[in-house]
Amino acid sequence: MRKILLIDDTPEIAELLTFSLGDLGYEVFAAGYTSSVNELASQQRAQAVVLDCTSYGMSEALFDAIRQHPGHSELPVVIISDTPEEAEKSLRSRKARKVLLVPKPFTASQVGRALGQLLG
Repeated sequence: MRKILLIDDTPEIAELLTFSLGDLGYEVFAAGYTSSVNELASQQRAQAVVLDCTSYGMSEALFDAIRQHPGHSELPVVIISDTPEEAEKSLRSRKARKVLLVPKPFTASQVGRALGQLLG
């Protein structure tokens, strides 16, 4: 079973995604917005991270923190964004790899497909 770290600052959405991704065969550990994303990813032995924050800037900061961590520089990341054009431009400027964007509004199956693409 693939382990996923879900960072979501809306508890209701985190709960729904946790159950839905679990139904798709993922083991999900959910947390609210936290600067301890790398510690959580290490503790949970996450194989991918899903970032769903209210603003893209919050997800962007967490994405940067993940990529700057030596052990997580290649960790697959799905970013759920209400500003996908802005997010795509930002990620392109970073030459970001192993990251997919899912635009809001979204479904859990879209997130599951993105994870499937990233994890192979």
